[in-house]
Amino acid sequence: MTVKPDSAGEGSEPSEHPERGQWARRRQLDGALNRVPVGFYSRVWGVLERCPGIWIRGKCLPRGLTREMTAGEFKFALRVEEMLNKIPEPEYRQLLVEALMVISLTVENDAVYTFRDPLDVEGIVQRAHGIFLEDQRQYVGNSMLCCCVSPPVRPCNTMVGICEHFYDSAPSGCFGTMTYLVRAVAHMMHELPASLHECVPS
Repeated sequence: MTVKPDSAGEGSEPSEHPERGQWARRRQLDGALNRVPVGFYSRVWGVLERCPGIWIRGKCLPRGLTREMTAGEFKFALRVEEMLNKIPEPEYRQLLVEALMVISLTVENDAVYTFRDPLDVEGIVQRAHGIFLEDQRQYVGNSMLCCCVSPPVRPCNTMVGICEHFYDSAPSGCFGTMTYLVRAVAHMMHELPASLHECVPS
């Protein structure tokens, strides 16, 4: 039985939020084990084929690799992992993986044919986090106790400047991380159709 952190002994009550931390823990575990979605590396290859390069933590994956290696080649997967391994924070690494998946969907669905500039994946994640905080203020979410107010009501376990509640958000849903990443891509990638720039949770 889950109990409140400050409770002990007889009379302890079940936590009102037994699921709190579920997605943050899952991202931490997946990132630590270098887990990625099925077909992830070939999708990154497809993105790279349409842009000058992919940047993460000062490491660039150049488009030239698509002429040297095939989408399913093990050496290409190793190059992608080499770039992702520049990120020591496992939860943050998983957000970058999610961002790359969102970008790959824009390519697969021909929302974007080519990207003129190299893709700053960390910039997309940070932008998604910024939109998340805007919604937290508007809808008075959990981040109003920490990252949305100064001084915070309680400390936040931020990592790479990102609120713990963003790490702990489910990927799907109107307020899921994938939704915010889509909105970030729509704002940051000027090649996307203008209609996507107004995408908001319903």
